[in-house]
Amino acid sequence: MVNNKIAEYVQNHITDFFDYLAFQSISTQNKGIPETTKWLVQQFKELGAEVAETWHDQGANPIVYASFKGKSDKTVLFYNHYDVQPPEPLSEWKSDPFSPTIREGKVFARGICDDKGELISRLTIIKYFMENGGLPVNIKFFVEGSEEIGSPKVDEYVSAHQKELASDVCIWEGGGKDENEDFQITCGLKGVIALDLEVKTAARDIHSSLATYAPNAAWRLVQALNSMKSISGKIEVAGFYDKVQELTPETQAVVDGTSFNANQAIQNAGILTDKLVSNNPEYDLVNGTTMTINGLSSGYQGTGVKTIIPKSAAAKIDCRLVPDQDPDEIFELIREHLDQNGFKDIKITKTASVKPFRTNLTDPFIQLTKSVAEEVYQGKVALVPNMAGGGPAYPFYDVLNDPIVMVGIHYAGSGPHAPNENIRVQDFIDGSVYMAKLLTAYGNEK
Repeated sequence: MVNNKIAEYVQNHITDFFDYLAFQSISTQNKGIPETTKWLVQQFKELGAEVAETWHDQGANPIVYASFKGKSDKTVLFYNHYDVQPPEPLSEWKSDPFSPTIREGKVFARGICDDKGELISRLTIIKYFMENGGLPVNIKFFVEGSEEIGSPKVDEYVSAHQKELASDVCIWEGGGKDENEDFQITCGLKGVIALDLEVKTAARDIHSSLATYAPNAAWRLVQALNSMKSISGKIEVAGFYDKVQELTPETQAVVDGTSFNANQAIQNAGILTDKLVSNNPEYDLVNGTTMTINGLSSGYQGTGVKTIIPKSAAAKIDCRLVPDQDPDEIFELIREHLDQNGFKDIKITKTASVKPFRTNLTDPFIQLTKSVAEEVYQGKVALVPNMAGGGPAYPFYDVLNDPIVMVGIHYAGSGPHAPNENIRVQDFIDGSVYMAKLLTAYGNEK
């Protein structure tokens, strides 16, 4: 990429906000939350925010909100999150996960990819503009602290603070380069519903010699799970696919033009086979639904032999959903399926859910993000209708009526949630330059 004033500035200031990476803001363990939010509010104030505060009114970990005045009447809302995953297993880290380390052209730290590094990039660009004539647009930040535990209150915060969050467009977290080294511009998210399944068949574990007549909770749960998905991968829950929408011609054209690097994907994920479970991953990553067993537990699993009939069994599953599937409706369909197939004794509990959405690819802001990216990344750009993963973006799309685009600074080998999570320094610089150019181009649009 051609060097310029912004790139040089970012390179010289890449460590300015590295203190952020030292906070162990682990939401699932309730660590470091107050210290992190206090630091963020102080940074926003020092950068010149008109408002910088925390919101507590809807519960969960607080939201950090900030707003900056720009030179145009257009307003961009940034979404980020400050919580991170636990760093374990610590023995697999080559450096302290909460002491950011630069080596071999990469920055290593817990949260540097997901998602602290992207907020650092955005803060660096704010700092650049404030030192060089001011922001080209109004900027607002919504930084939450419960994303890694399902963002349980984001809907409520967006609804309660609709006036403060009023904006024209929303730039989400999460983006960067794919397996082909193309810069991704992502315009949506799949929905998610996560469930706990439990069954109990006896008051205590039973000697396995009585398996001739005693029910087995492990088999009972396995049979229930097996009833919901065929060996070919089809989900057998009646009505599950009814609201899946066909792709628009524009979205289908993007999918048709996608090149999925199967070998690289297998290598990156450490898959121990050369055969994938999808015959059309380009389509399924965008508009394919899933039902996944995340974990199973039952009976004795220690060393040696213990011949018992387990009294209870449990499983965790999640389903990835696409427009217009509704998580609550999917829950009811699964409950009805179990009841009608003789599994009324299987207890199910919803543990998390978010709705899917997909921004119209013909939206002018989406087209602007693409044109600026093609300039910065010299044509190596991939427009992605929606991520395969989920997130709490739906209320920003539905309540605020913002087109949402996801762009960022990571790459296919960043390893979010894993030991040695990292980003490449050059991607940080390029992504920051891209953001500065995008904000400038948006501010200049008539």
